[in-house]
Amino acid sequence: MIGDLVAGYIGKRTDESDGEGGTLGAIAGIAAWRVGKTVVPAAIVIGAAAFGYRYLRRRMRTAA
Repeated sequence: MIGDLVAGYIGKRTDESDGEGGTLGAIAGIAAWRVGKTVVPAAIVIGAAAFGYRYLRRRMRTAA
């Protein structure tokens, strides 16, 4: 919840920098934060699995 508040504040301040309102920026900031909390860890896990697969495949190829 604190992350949502911080993301909303940062988005609002960024959107206000052009001299107009900041509501859309706040919404975009919160949405980016929520998506980022899910996508970034998933990308790390998928990347680690791909790296491990590639490493093991090369290791098995040189051992045989």
